[in-house]
Amino acid sequence: MEKKYDFEERTLQFAISCRLFLSKLPNSISNSEDSKQLIRSSGSIGANYIEANEGLSKKDFLFRLKISRKEAKESVYWLRIIQAVNPVFENETSKLLQEATELKLIL
Repeated sequence: MEKKYDFEERTLQFAISCRLFLSKLPNSISNSEDSKQLIRSSGSIGANYIEANEGLSKKDFLFRLKISRKEAKESVYWLRIIQAVNPVFENETSKLLQEATELKLIL
């Protein structure tokens, strides 16, 4: 049986993984603010991808895909900051960074 590739599901799982990871971070002002930014950008990847698929025109489709790619790039940025400030979570942030980078390259 051939496995179906579902990009919507992959972006959803990335957003969920980010949220589960962020719940483990120590409470600090910087972690709180950086977490909010990552929550927004990681969720926007999939949300804009879904919107792209519902686009009314090719122009609208491409515009939404570009926004989705931008959000993936932004997720990489926030993950890098979180990783630098919380080196004890190096392994988990590296996995999330890899996924965000792959999503960006796909888009």
